[in-house]
Amino acid sequence: MTWDVTVADTVAPSYLATTSIHLGRAAELAEARMEAKYTQLMQSYLFVPLAFETMGPINTQEQAFLADLGRLLGQISGDPREASFLFQRLSVVIQRFNAIAFQFSRHVCYSGS
Repeated sequence: MTWDVTVADTVAPSYLATTSIHLGRAAELAEARMEAKYTQLMQSYLFVPLAFETMGPINTQEQAFLADLGRLLGQISGDPREASFLFQRLSVVIQRFNAIAFQFSRHVCYSGS
């Protein structure tokens, strides 16, 4: 099994027209691009594209994969909350990324660079 992870900016000019109408559309588009990119890889491996958006939505295939992964982690650890913990950890990582990206963009805007 292999996977690739990407985070699409929900409010990027290239996505805004579609994400303002369809929740999670940027993640779905990113998933489709990854599947096209890794077509040959998918012939030999189970490939799961993990596509997040900066504002929270994730692609449908990823939701199912992460729920299954969390369930399996729960079976190993004995804690049925593992799936919830996994989603929470991923959410925190994306929030941290957003904070860093915001600080960087603010710095670039104010410095004139």
